[in-house]
Amino acid sequence: MTTITTNYKELSISERIQLVEDIWDSIAEETPSVMRLSSEDCDELHRRLASHQADPSSSIPWEQVRTSLFKDQG
Repeated sequence: MTTITTNYKELSISERIQLVEDIWDSIAEETPSVMRLSSEDCDELHRRLASHQADPSSSIPWEQVRTSLFKDQG
């Protein structure tokens, strides 16, 4: 097991978000059967996809979202 010695509160918000994403991804890789979506979650995803397909202009491109999230990084 790896020990992290950095105080996470010393990291920028974008660095902490990235850390959480990395931890989440590692959990998902180790326990894929536990990470299944509920039927309600699947229904919601299908509803959102149908909404997007009905009006694609309502979405925000990932690059724009990422830039907004990580604008203070660097």
